[in-house]
Amino acid sequence: MNIIDDRGQKETSATRSAYLSIREMILTGKLPAGEKLKIEKLRTLLETGASPVREALSLLTSDMLVERIDQRGFRAAPASQANFAEILMLRCALEDMAVRQSVDNADSDWEEALVLCHHRMKKAADNGDGTFEDTHKAFHMALLDNCGSPMLLKYCSQLYDLNIRYRYLAAGSDSYQSRNIPAEHEDIMSAAIQRDAALAAERLITHYRLTGDYLNAQLKDI
Repeated sequence: MNIIDDRGQKETSATRSAYLSIREMILTGKLPAGEKLKIEKLRTLLETGASPVREALSLLTSDMLVERIDQRGFRAAPASQANFAEILMLRCALEDMAVRQSVDNADSDWEEALVLCHHRMKKAADNGDGTFEDTHKAFHMALLDNCGSPMLLKYCSQLYDLNIRYRYLAAGSDSYQSRNIPAEHEDIMSAAIQRDAALAAERLITHYRLTGDYLNAQLKDI
């Protein structure tokens, strides 16, 4: 490998690292919705160069997690009740379609992968080891993974990420925690592996709308 190639790989790695770090901070609310994202502050925080940070922020605009506020500035995408309502509407419509297609195409490999993802999610929740968010998304995407439409899966994945910030707003609430989320996941999986597409879709959408009802109440002041 020559020096130029090596430098290019390091720059790509730095951009990727900055992208993942900033993305995680936006999704979890460490960088609040609507906050101006200053290159110098993020560069110092992440201990990297200004170029990787700027490139990462540009990538995050494509994910709709960051907005350009002028020619050179960025901010974390704002949050609002209207924005959440649109995300929920689109998630319900697209995932209803995707999970029905996925279950209709069910085979033993997909079923085994779904059960494994559920097991990993449950184990992460029980252990509290910090991997729950990744395993939670993996489970939800595994439900849809057999739909046969890469473009549909991409949109569903992006909507999942856009929804995370709103779910974090409810995470500490007693009324939110009173729901039996593990049981809801178990029921969704059960319908899916029983090859009941209509029931799996109904349970999945109910799961989302229960969260949506709670979050809409929490977002009235935004």
